Amino acid sequence: MSDLLWDDVKDAFDPEWEGVLPDVWVREACVEDWQAVLDLIVDSGWRSEYSEGDVVMPLPCAEQVLSRPADADCPSLRVWPDPDVLAIFRFYSADEIDFDVDLGELQGQERLDVLCGFLCAIGRRLGKPVVMTPEGSHDRPVLGFDARADRVVLLADSQVS
Repeated sequence: MSDLLWDDVKDAFDPEWEGVLPDVWVREACVEDWQAVLDLIVDSGWRSEYSEGDVVMPLPCAEQVLSRPADADCPSLRVWPDPDVLAIFRFYSADEIDFDVDLGELQGQERLDVLCGFLCAIGRRLGKPVVMTPEGSHDRPVLGFDARADRVVLLADSQVS
């Protein structure tokens, strides 16, 4: 059974916003949390592609990625938890795991279930909330993995702690 029903969340995934990239993040992270996510990606067998600038390369350990020089290109990790759903992780800092998803790829119950499964997998691995907000609006949560409830819930009218 799905964590959320499409009819309950479809307004937050408005097709008129297709292409808009909501932010998904985990606060109060550390290098070990980043490594746990990288291990999860490998363990799950999700297709992925790590790059620095335009150069695709093998996935390094989190410590190596996060200790790059300040003037280096920001690395990104593209992950496909499903062939038609892409999440793009960016290694801005060790203390927040940050990635984007594309609303255009998340239309309908089947794709919502993929997103919920992906958020659950990350949240369970870390034992922490995973929150989705509109692009650039970390203070307006839409939905997320609630570690206490062990599922993805609507957060549109709540505050993120």
